Amino acid sequence: MASQNSFRVEYDTFGELKVPNDKYYGAQTVRSTMNFKIGGVTERMPIPVIKAFGILKRAAAEVNQDYGLDPKIASAIMKAADEVAEGKLNDHFPLVVWQTGSGTQTNMNVNEVISNRAIEMLGGELGSKKPVHPNDHVNKSQSSNDTFPTAMHIAAAVEVHEVLLPGLQKLHDALEAKSRDFAQIIKIGRTHTQVMGNHVAVTVGGSNGHFELNVFKPMMIKNVLHSARLLGDAAVSFTENCVVGIQANKDRIAKLMNESLMLVTALNPHIGYDKAAKIAKTAHKNGSTLKATAIELGYLTAEQFDEWVKPKDMLGPK
Repeated sequence: MASQNSFRVEYDTFGELKVPNDKYYGAQTVRSTMNFKIGGVTERMPIPVIKAFGILKRAAAEVNQDYGLDPKIASAIMKAADEVAEGKLNDHFPLVVWQTGSGTQTNMNVNEVISNRAIEMLGGELGSKKPVHPNDHVNKSQSSNDTFPTAMHIAAAVEVHEVLLPGLQKLHDALEAKSRDFAQIIKIGRTHTQVMGNHVAVTVGGSNGHFELNVFKPMMIKNVLHSARLLGDAAVSFTENCVVGIQANKDRIAKLMNESLMLVTALNPHIGYDKAAKIAKTAHKNGSTLKATAIELGYLTAEQFDEWVKPKDMLGPK
């Protein structure tokens, strides 16, 4: 390819534009970079979506060949699409998710890149649209209203299967191993709250649509992929840097369990809720133990407390 300091002139429906000679994209992609300078590199269309488009365009070329597309053109499209799917042409996709239409400009970015790469393979001139046209051949019998949602689903499926599920499986296996290691240890339970964020934007985006379009789809897939990556990576990081190294401080666990006021619930069937509640509240107020407080209040004996309050009997139904 030519040096990055040189340009070629290409045209779209609005006129001519200068396109860097070292890039496979064309006029429509350049037009989008001019109109939507929003967010910069961090807001570019996720690479998994671009790779998914490569898979999609290859499949479309195969079918189009079956229905009459010149085999020579179809073959070049499929080879170029494979390079997109393999991530070899990532530097040729500069568009951000904040763009007009329902992913239309990214669809055209892909069409232009595959077209020009196929032209190069066939010995043609970049930007000539001959012998491979981005619309007439690469995008044949397609619409961004169909291709972008399909690429979304492919990208999401790949990310879930290659990143999220393996990460969660690793965490699951590590926790399962620890559950076996700690099976004989009884401790007081703890609860925690969940985190949320990206799904709110996805939900709002999914609830909107104009005519048969939903212009929020680029944002939606960006957030879905972001969440899948974060959850998968976080699961692996948490597993490697925390879970596998967890050790049980048995003495501390036993002390906290035996001093926990929650054990008072074991007394309910024997002395009733009101007396059990008074024992717990009094013990908390005085900084004492349940056993000492129960005996002091005269509700039971030491022997009765030891017989009735057995943590191992509180692990599940009898």
